[in-house]
Amino acid sequence: MSAVLVTGGSGFIGSHCILALLAGGHQVRTTVRNLKRESDVRALLKRGGAEPGDRLSLFAADLENDAGWREAVASCDYVLHVASPFPAIAPKDENELIVPAREGALRVLRAARDAGVKRVVLTSSFAAVGYGHKPQQRPFDETDWTDLNGNGVYPYVKSKTLAERAAWDFIAAEGRGLELSVINPVAVLGPVLAPDYSTSIMMIQRLMDGAAPGCPQLAFGIVDVRDVADLHVRAMTDPAAKGERFLAVAGDFLSMRDIALVLKRRLGAAARRVPTRRLPNWVVRIAALTDPTVRQFLAELGKPKNATNAKAKRVLGWVPRSNEDAIVATAESLMQLGLLKDSVRKAA
Repeated sequence: MSAVLVTGGSGFIGSHCILALLAGGHQVRTTVRNLKRESDVRALLKRGGAEPGDRLSLFAADLENDAGWREAVASCDYVLHVASPFPAIAPKDENELIVPAREGALRVLRAARDAGVKRVVLTSSFAAVGYGHKPQQRPFDETDWTDLNGNGVYPYVKSKTLAERAAWDFIAAEGRGLELSVINPVAVLGPVLAPDYSTSIMMIQRLMDGAAPGCPQLAFGIVDVRDVADLHVRAMTDPAAKGERFLAVAGDFLSMRDIALVLKRRLGAAARRVPTRRLPNWVVRIAALTDPTVRQFLAELGKPKNATNAKAKRVLGWVPRSNEDAIVATAESLMQLGLLKDSVRKAA
């Protein structure tokens, strides 16, 4: 089996990538910004069903600093570069996201090249594919790139686009034999392992808690985190993945109301707080005046989108769970961890 470095092992996607690699028999390394997080990472993995013991090693490394990367990547066959900032609220200075995303990717690629790593799998995003465009009927695919001059390109979208572009440019100019594959997930849902979960999970949490009076007219692609991890592992070793991008999307995009209706239908009384009323766009725009979480999605209101997973299925044999299963798994895990209003009250 191979030695694999996963950056950002305490994160939502990173921890599930580690679980997938351990299940495949690999020796795993992961980076955290502070080694005091080791017990947290091991607790995450235990909750996910793994007791890695000495098959997991942790290294301190930060996307904005050279220290630690050379040691973390030494003797590794592959690297899954998952770590990248994704805050719920866009910073006032977009460089707070762009710099660590772009420079962090380049830092990891340089270290991997110098250590003789065979391939890096970079976690990019649909954010680097489907934003800044006029509405279109054709589903987005891997040939598409976000137009940074278009409308609605908020800082996270820009950071992921610039980071992926920089990675491909590095491989072309300075890679010296290092291979690159890229995974572009849509909104990543699925089983939450700890309260420190991804921004995408907040959408389900807010719906379950009834935190909004209704559903904004927004559409989202959905994919289960376990399937994102599986796609990373497939792209890591399959010769056909060299130099390729792969969209990670389970099926057709769903509106926020569609997602709410899935929760109502599948979870019954547990989803009684979930709103299903469509919110007019003007109401959302007013809410955005005081809610920065809402503000960054204004340009997407009422804009239909879709994307295809045909390439990942055809090239890598990837078969994802359904949209519904990913949505329900998210809500159930939030309940089990006591992260919803009712479950918190019961736990108290």
